[in-house]
Formats: sequence, C-alpha cells, structure tokens
Amino acid sequence: MNRTTIQCSLLALASVLPLRAEDADLAKKLSNPVADLISVPLQGNLDFGLGPGGGTKFTLNIQPVIPISLNEDWNVISRTILPVIDQEGISYGGVDDEFGLGDITQSFFFSPKKGEPFIWGIGPAFLIPTATDSSLGLEKWGVGPTVVILKQQHGWTYGALANHLWDFAGDDDRASVNATFIQPFVSYTTPQATTFTLNLESTYDWQREQWNVPANFVVSQLMKIGGHPVQFFGGARYYLERPDSGAEWGLRFGVTFLFPKG
Repeated sequence: MNRTTIQCSLLALASVLPLRAEDADLAKKLSNPVADLISVPLQGNLDFGLGPGGGTKFTLNIQPVIPISLNEDWNVISRTILPVIDQEGISYGGVDDEFGLGDITQSFFFSPKKGEPFIWGIGPAFLIPTATDSSLGLEKWGVGPTVVILKQQHGWTYGALANHLWDFAGDDDRASVNATFIQPFVSYTTPQATTFTLNLESTYDWQREQWNVPANFVVSQLMKIGGHPVQFFGGARYYLERPDSGAEWGLRFGVTFLFPKG
C-alpha cells in the first residue's frame, strides 16, 4: 500500500464523524412518517418465489419526503413513492424479464406542528399510472384518503399508517382498483442512533378478496459522512399472507439521505 492510498484511507475514515446525542433524535424523526424533516429514502426490496415460475422481483422505491409549512400551526407533508422495478422468471418457463418504472403513489398529510399527545396526519392519496410496461403497473388513475397516527416516547415509536384507493379513470380493460393498505409499526431507537423496526405492510384487494401481508424487520444506523447525516438500513421480510402468485419472502435494504434544517 503506497503513501497516497494510506492518506486517502485516513481521509475517508475522518469523514465519518462521531455521533452526538441529538443524532439519536434525528434518527427517531425518521420513524415518524410526518416529521418536519426533508429526507430521500432509496429503499430496495428483493422478493423471491413469485408467480408460477417462482421468479424474483427487485423494486427500488425512491421516496422523497418534503414538509411544507402552511402557517404557525400546520404542515403538509408530501410523500412520494416512485418504484423502479426489475422482475424475471415469474411466468411458466421463467423466460420473461421486465424492467422499468411502476406506478407512483403520492400522498399529502396535513399535520399539526404540535403533535401532543399523539402525532397525526390526514389527507389525500393518489395513484398515478406512470408504469413503462403494462406488467409493472395497473394502468389506472386512483384516489382516496390516507391517515397516520403515532406516539413517540422513551426511544419508542408506535402507530399505524393507512390509505384506501379507488380508480376513477384509466384502461377499461384492466381490473378495477379498490384496495386498502394498513401499516402498523413499532420501532426503538437507541442512544447510538440505531433503530430496530418491525412493521406489517398489509394490502387487501376488495376486487379479488385477498390479502398480501409482508412482515418486515429492519435495522437502521444513522451516521455522518463528511458532516452530512445518512441512514443505512437492512433487514428481511416474510409474507404471512399472500395471493397465489405472490412472493414468499424477501430482503429490504437501502439508504436514506437527510436534509435537516439549520
């Protein structure tokens, strides 16, 4: 190893700064879906055992969260989910391979700035047919209500997020959208800014009368790189209930970029 390489390695280590007490509070904010904090999670989901071909599906969810101050009492929190999907081997014979964008889910939560005794938000959710392949999206426009309520105390965060979407326009040859999403969650953040999270991402399709219920366990760690807070996370998921063509299990991993005020 030459002198230049050693110097670069030392500089890289020096750029990972030690955490302070307030960084645990910053990590805890990431467990709050309506926190007054700009963040951009890049959430990767790798699922196995899909379809009659037992195929795989990788979904990268790009999920910017942007709070907007309306006045002294209220924020509106914009939460966007833009999926980038790569799936293969799902049909019989395992020869199909699709890659592209999926449908965007856009939510707006109107949330009071003083969240006591509970933090909550309510607003509209929209389904936007942005899929670049018919197999990656529903080809329907949808709308419905969304709500979140949670409590944070002593490092713990627990609550639930839910929405319901109905289609109102789109391809008449595609199945109607009438789906309820319920996400109960609990997490614990340590003084070292490590967060342990367990949640269920339950979806009930009222058209097909079937559940899809993955349970996710994820460990996250906040750190500072070059003075900028970044959270890395990873974990596993198991499907407690699934449609016949649904995944059996999967992995979740990614990174969240934070942009705190000040």
